[in-house]
Amino acid sequence: MKKGVKIFLIVLFILIVIAICVFAYFYFTRSSEIEGDNINIVENASIYSKESKEAIFTLENYPRVDASTVNQPLTTELMRNFTQQEINEETLNYTKTHQAYLKLINGEADLIVVTEPSKDELELAKEKNVELEVIPVIKDGFVFYVNGKNEVSNLTLEQIQNIYTGDIKKWSEVGGKDAPIRAFQRPENSGSQTGMLSLVMKDKKIMEAPKENLLGTMSEIINLVSDYDNGLNSIGYSYYYYARTMYTTIDEDVANGIKLLKVNGIEPNNDTIKTGEYPLTTSYYIVINKAEPEGSNTRKLVNAMLSERGQAIAESVGYVGVK
Repeated sequence: MKKGVKIFLIVLFILIVIAICVFAYFYFTRSSEIEGDNINIVENASIYSKESKEAIFTLENYPRVDASTVNQPLTTELMRNFTQQEINEETLNYTKTHQAYLKLINGEADLIVVTEPSKDELELAKEKNVELEVIPVIKDGFVFYVNGKNEVSNLTLEQIQNIYTGDIKKWSEVGGKDAPIRAFQRPENSGSQTGMLSLVMKDKKIMEAPKENLLGTMSEIINLVSDYDNGLNSIGYSYYYYARTMYTTIDEDVANGIKLLKVNGIEPNNDTIKTGEYPLTTSYYIVINKAEPEGSNTRKLVNAMLSERGQAIAESVGYVGVK
């Protein structure tokens, strides 16, 4: 056999061996991560990096999660990303803020993403000997809005407080028309009412709302305020993400019919909320039972949500990260 042919065959043999080794490496590495149809938890710190797409959980070992209305798109996207599985409605078991707290306190949920606990929820947890661990996960702004045709575009925090104590009764007192102010409220223990009391009213007593001004959902208030005939003289409140991102997907025309007010001259937007320049900047919180063991799947989920990867997921669906 000629010398050139021998060299060619040797080189070819070496290349084949290298190819087999490379194939085996990727094949068996992937096989170690997948067992049947379920993806195992990959115990590696790199899964929490911003760029990682590996599965952290299976659907079977994912903690039981509930969330307030505003946070449900976030928790759904986190579950989809962290399991790398499609999520259908049957997989989810969402309620709302107060009900989520009840589920956590009663041991029916492992982790909830909500507004801060209300006084009633803290007292209930104490009665049940449950200590709540409350961890900021994303930022948001508490916003006030009026009909798009309303002349008023800015209120001071003191003016807002005085509207809701009942001391300011007409728009003419804050630079608008000579018309009575219809100030909507939410029920006690709803997420937005808890925010209203703690962020805005503080030590001031909010007026008792007439039955027709006390609405069960944020969407009902937006619908009424945006309506020219019934909402021109109204004011409502919500969270920035719901009013500007989430509700737009529900009804863009209605969402465009309201105007978010500046507070103390500062417009609410992602930048002013992230920097804290907007005066009513707040957070949503991961809430778990403080007795949750270290190393549990619930604790792993908390760490993942606060990681670069978790925060990037939050921002990809329109939220403002805390980091």
